[in-house]
Amino acid sequence: MTYAESVEIVEAFWAQVWNAHAPEKVDDFVVEDFVITTAGERVEGRENFKNWIRGFLDQVADLRLEVIETFQNQDGSRVASRWRVHGRNNGLLGTVPDGRPISFTGTAVWAVREDGKLLHNWVERASWELYQRLEEAPANGR
Repeated sequence: MTYAESVEIVEAFWAQVWNAHAPEKVDDFVVEDFVITTAGERVEGRENFKNWIRGFLDQVADLRLEVIETFQNQDGSRVASRWRVHGRNNGLLGTVPDGRPISFTGTAVWAVREDGKLLHNWVERASWELYQRLEEAPANGR
């Protein structure tokens, strides 16, 4: 792998899956037994991952993922990203789906197979901070 390949794969994943709101594009990027570990839980298997993405997209209307930075280790087997999600609340974190604008940050570390397929993703999000903001009374009286 060249230096840019793994970074380009992950950034293409962000663009073609998340920003395009196209969970079916996961097939182009991840192995069949892909695992995402997020919020202390494991979602195992490509089909389960696609369903997880669909559920997340349902909770964040107009989701847009902004990549802040992405970098990889020397051999390209690990990629780390910092990102920010923008959208509107449609019941994220079990809150009332009030349509308020939301924004939160997160990090993702990816395991990348030698052929460029994504094996595992570990995600940390600023969920507690977001939840606190969503539970506050909206400024506009909604």
